[in-house]
Amino acid sequence: MEELYFTIAGCSHYFGSDFMEKGMKVKLEKEPDNEYDKEAIQVKIKGLGKIGYVANSPFTVKGEAMSAGRLYDRIGDKAKGKVLFVVDGGVVCRITDTGTDDIKLFDSQHKELI
Repeated sequence: MEELYFTIAGCSHYFGSDFMEKGMKVKLEKEPDNEYDKEAIQVKIKGLGKIGYVANSPFTVKGEAMSAGRLYDRIGDKAKGKVLFVVDGGVVCRITDTGTDDIKLFDSQHKELI
């Protein structure tokens, strides 16, 4: 499986990001009923609940991370991740479990896409 990175954005609307540290585990959950973004993916931490969303704007996505729109079809309804970096304006994480049953996507020439 290729490495999938994402940025947690909007932390300031919840608990901030000062408590976030490298190695912390996070859970991702699609939020298809979100009235503002049909590709919204909320990010949660056990014991706190929602801490932000997967960034979905070129202004909030950091480095080589994927936007929520690009990540949405590559994960199941729920997925897991791990914090890699805490930077100004976001937290960069890596997907550790896509929440799928290792479904593989292929192009028209039967080459694996993911």
